[in-house]
Amino acid sequence: MNVLITGAGGFIGRHLVRDQLSRGRNVTAVDVDLAGLESLPQSPALKAVEMDFRDPELEGQLSGQDVCFHLASLHLEVGAREEEFKAVNVEGARQFVERCYRAQVGRFVHCSSVGVFGDVRNPPADEDSECRPGLAYERSKLDGERRVREFAERTGFPVVVVRPSWVYGPGCPRTMKLARTIQAGRFFYVGSGSTLRHPIHIDDILSGFELAATHPSAVGEVFIMAGPRAVPIRELVGALARQLGVKPPNLRLPRLGAWLGGLMLEAGFGAVGREPPFSRRSLKFFTGNTAFRTEKARRLLGFVPRVELEEGLRRTLRELAHSGGL
Repeated sequence: MNVLITGAGGFIGRHLVRDQLSRGRNVTAVDVDLAGLESLPQSPALKAVEMDFRDPELEGQLSGQDVCFHLASLHLEVGAREEEFKAVNVEGARQFVERCYRAQVGRFVHCSSVGVFGDVRNPPADEDSECRPGLAYERSKLDGERRVREFAERTGFPVVVVRPSWVYGPGCPRTMKLARTIQAGRFFYVGSGSTLRHPIHIDDILSGFELAATHPSAVGEVFIMAGPRAVPIRELVGALARQLGVKPPNLRLPRLGAWLGGLMLEAGFGAVGREPPFSRRSLKFFTGNTAFRTEKARRLLGFVPRVELEEGLRRTLRELAHSGGL
């Protein structure tokens, strides 16, 4: 089985490359930066292509692929403009699925995001819940998956859309940043800490991607994939503090003060071309509920997330400490 993975140099992409190789697949890994794959053992089954997935020269790599996992997107770039998100996450996705269709790729697994829902008003949400994206990234992911699905409906191209929740695990930059902030005693809550987060460990999302790529019932469907349960932020932060062996933080800031602070940090760090340590987008972590039902993926695919939060954080921090990240 031949698979192509875009965004292969990112956190999820690196793990997906390793997972697909372990299943005996021939993997073509595509990204503008593949330095994250250097730790993988050399394998004749791995072909690294350092290239933007929108580059027409990638056309030659698509023929003969049984599955394309499309993970590449503009995501964590705080200073990106709306048109930049559209160029990559909407038009880029639309053009890429068309190219995969022309190359007769067997199945197209499109990685979207639960961010398409925006703030979930009545959690938990499911695949039929209203989408009200607020951020430019969220809007672009919703528009991108719509373009991909519309193309599939017109052509019959086998497409599966996966909406992962907050994925964490070894090598996750957001988890590392959060852990370091808690360990250093610099973490603060915005509000009460009761907002819900729905984490999913990397091992569980990899199982979900495998089902999306191989299960007959996946084609033409959209699936939310989230962990065993949603937790309040204070529980998530408390679990991290216990694993780190530090006192749980209790500092709280009002939302307006945090918003103004994020605005100033964005301006200051943006002036020197750097990402701010905290931004207005960071407020989504504290203020927007993200809790989801995964019954559809369970019913149609047999998807069952198994890694509980404490165990997942233990694995994540153990690897982080081993690599010198803590």
